[in-house]
Amino acid sequence: METARFAAGRVFVLGETEVTYLFSLEAEARRRSLETLFSFELPCLFVTKGQQVPPELLELATRAGVAVLRTAHKTAEFYHRIKPFLEEAFAPTTSIHGSLADVYGVGLLFVGRSGIGKSECVLDLVERGHRLVADDLVLVRRFGNDVLLGRGHEHAGHFMEIRGVGLIDIRALFGVRAVRQQKRIEVVVQLEDWDSSRPYDRTGLEHEETAVLDVPLPKVAVPLNPGKNITVISEVVAMNHLLRYSGVNSAHAINDRLIRRMREKRELQEYLEEDYE
Repeated sequence: METARFAAGRVFVLGETEVTYLFSLEAEARRRSLETLFSFELPCLFVTKGQQVPPELLELATRAGVAVLRTAHKTAEFYHRIKPFLEEAFAPTTSIHGSLADVYGVGLLFVGRSGIGKSECVLDLVERGHRLVADDLVLVRRFGNDVLLGRGHEHAGHFMEIRGVGLIDIRALFGVRAVRQQKRIEVVVQLEDWDSSRPYDRTGLEHEETAVLDVPLPKVAVPLNPGKNITVISEVVAMNHLLRYSGVNSAHAINDRLIRRMREKRELQEYLEEDYE
């Protein structure tokens, strides 16, 4: 019963309290306690504060194939250091074919078919003072429940492929301020070929979403046709996201204004129809 709540499969840490307790037991009782511990599946075991390790622990750990690691850090400091490392190492990950840019502090992930112009759009954004995070391949890692961080592949760096030109080095061309190592993904911009038979959202009242690693993200579908300035539209998407984040929704504001105006007009009409004097 005393092990019913034991959580196996996790890193096990022995602090000063635990090690002192083990040494306080008789040899036979200590071995039984450690045998029970190593009957569970443990990835590894840490001993903090550089403490002496009971010989039975090393023997049983070797037999069970569990690595025993010792650190000079105090238990609280060790937790503080190991937690972010483990969160990053075991965070859910995926890769997305697209381009990621930092536009006014908003992470825009551009997706769409190959050759539709994702890289060219981001290149124009960089020329206008925004920052490239990753091109062609975006590595996404989820932290916590809803934070998605995107970055480029370590071997790709901040190079970009432009059809007809080839590979270009954004950092060398535009300077270190034109790039950043990673950015939180906040909006997905879907670049699409114009389809006259498809109804596109023209008011912004309909809120479309997509999911990456089970995290919902707002999605904006932008149809491409000749003459459309996709760069300015991308900047507006980023600024509109900032407005919505601060509680300002332009589409809902004008919709409420129109509804209020129609209600006032109807009330006035009803008043005039009832005035028989």
